[in-house]
Amino acid sequence: MALVNPRWTTPGLALLLGGSGVLHLVRPRTYEWLVPPELGDARRWVLVTGVAELAAAALMGAPASRRAGGGLAVVLLVGFVPAHLHTFRVVRGRPVATAVAAARLPLQVPLLRAALRAARGS
Repeated sequence: MALVNPRWTTPGLALLLGGSGVLHLVRPRTYEWLVPPELGDARRWVLVTGVAELAAAALMGAPASRRAGGGLAVVLLVGFVPAHLHTFRVVRGRPVATAVAAARLPLQVPLLRAALRAARGS
């Protein structure tokens, strides 16, 4: 018995990305600290990724474009890894924040699996 119903993974991922995309656009400050300074203007990165998350969610919502949305979600999730790793630099010395950052990183695996499933059209 599967722990996650594959029929719900794509809609669930689309909902998650859509909600995150809205938050990126409505409250960009919430995410700006996650952008590694080496990447430049944090506000721009947050806004661009918010729009991309909304696009991925919308594409996954329609059967004809689900594969493209899944592919975009894969790119986004892999692209977010530097931000997740940057978190460890920012929260250094704060045990609870470090534990939250450490727990958050492996949670990307099921999200990436769901995105790959959508990209394959399954």
